[in-house]
Amino acid sequence: MKVKDITQMSLFIALITAGAYIRIPVPVCPFTLQFLFTTLAGILLGSKRGALSVAGYVALGLLGVPVFTEGGGLSYVLQPTFGYLLGFILGTSITGTIAGKGEPTVKRLLIASFTGLLAVYALGMGWYWVISKFVLGSQIGLWQLFLYCFILAVPGDIFLCIISAVTGRSIVPVLRKNFAV
Repeated sequence: MKVKDITQMSLFIALITAGAYIRIPVPVCPFTLQFLFTTLAGILLGSKRGALSVAGYVALGLLGVPVFTEGGGLSYVLQPTFGYLLGFILGTSITGTIAGKGEPTVKRLLIASFTGLLAVYALGMGWYWVISKFVLGSQIGLWQLFLYCFILAVPGDIFLCIISAVTGRSIVPVLRKNFAV
C-alpha cells in the first residue's frame, strides 16, 4: 500500500468515528452518520480499501479505543447493534464493487449505496435478533425488530444514500484525475 492509500483509509476511520458520535436518538437502534461515511468509503476508495478502512475502524473499537457509539472493547461483540458494524464492512465492499464498475453516475452510485444498505440491515438486524434472544434473553419479536431496527431507521439512511451518491458523483472524477484511483 502507498502512503496515499493509508492516509485516505485513516481519514475514513476518523470520519466514521466522528459519525458514531453524531446521532439522532431512535428507540432500540440509534441513527448515526457512520453509514454515510462507510458508504462514501466504498464509493471513493473502492471495494477493497473502503472495506479495509471500515474493518480498521471496527478493529480499533474491538481493541478498546472508544470509537463506537457506546465505547469500545471486545465485549462489544455482545451488543445487539454490533451486527451493523459488521454490516458496514460488507456493505462498503459491495458499494465499492458496484460503484467501481463504470462511470460514477448518480444512478450507479444510488444502486451501489442501496445495495450496501441492504447488506448493512441484513447483518445488523440478524445480529440484533440473535444477541437479543440468545444472549440477553430478550424476546424481541420480528415485528418489533422490523419496526425499530428498519422502519424507524431506514428513512434517514435512504437520505444518506442520496447524499453519498450526489457527493460521490462530484468527488470520484476529481480523485480519478488527481490520484489515479
